[in-house]
Amino acid sequence: MKPTAICRIAFLGALVALLEVLCLLGRIDKLTMQPPHQIVLDLVRMLVAGTLNLAILKTLANALLAFALAMLAGVTAALLLHRLRSVREALDPLFATYYAVPVFAFYPLLIILFGLGDTPEIFIGFMLAVVAVIVSVLSGLDRIPRVLLKTARVHELGTWQTARRVTLPCIAPYILTGAKLALAYALIGVIGAEFIMSSNGMGYEISFAYTNFDNATMYPLILLIVLASVGINTVLGRWERLLMMRRGLL
Repeated sequence: MKPTAICRIAFLGALVALLEVLCLLGRIDKLTMQPPHQIVLDLVRMLVAGTLNLAILKTLANALLAFALAMLAGVTAALLLHRLRSVREALDPLFATYYAVPVFAFYPLLIILFGLGDTPEIFIGFMLAVVAVIVSVLSGLDRIPRVLLKTARVHELGTWQTARRVTLPCIAPYILTGAKLALAYALIGVIGAEFIMSSNGMGYEISFAYTNFDNATMYPLILLIVLASVGINTVLGRWERLLMMRRGLL
C-alpha cells in the first residue's frame, strides 16, 4: 500500500475516532448525532430488516439511469463538438459557467413537462452529470497526438477503425474521469430532487428522518450513499489508473 493511501486511511480513521470519542463523552449530544459505531449497527439492522430496501433500490436505479444517459449523450456530444469547432467555441462559455446555474430551479418546469414521478428526478441527475462528461471527453480528444491520426490516415484506416484503434484507447482515461464525476453528480441530482418533491427514495427518507429527529435512519442512509459512491469511484479509479499505466503516463 502506498504512503498516500496509508495517510488517507489514517486521516479518516482519526476523524472517525474523534467523532466516536466526542459522542461518547457527550460533547456531541445524541439528539445531534449518535456514535459512528452505532451508525454502522443501525445501517446493518436497517438493511437486514429490509424496511427501506425499495427506497434504496429506487434511488440507486434512477441515479444509474441518469448516469448511463449522461455517459451516452456526453460522449456523443463531445465527439460532435470536437468536429464542429464553431459550435464548440460558442458553447465553451456555457460549459465554463454551467454549474453556477441552479439546476434544481427547473424542477417545477420539469414537473409540468413530465409530471410527477421519477422522470424529473432522473432528468435533473442527467443535467448535472452530462456536462462533466462532455468537458472531460473534449479534453481527451484535444490531447490525442496528431502523429497517431496522421499514421491512421497513412494506413488508410476508416472512421470506425480509427475510432477503435486510435481515438478510443487515447480518450479512455478521460472517459473514466468523466464517469467518476458523472456518477457523483447523478447521485446528487437524484437525491436532491427527492428532497424537494418525492414520496419515496433515499432523499425523501433522509429528509423525513431529519424533520422527525430520526437519526437512526438519517445517518445510516447518508453512510450508505457515501459507501456506494466511494466503492464505485474506487473501481473506476483503479481502471483509469490501469489504462494510464498501459499508456505510459504513470
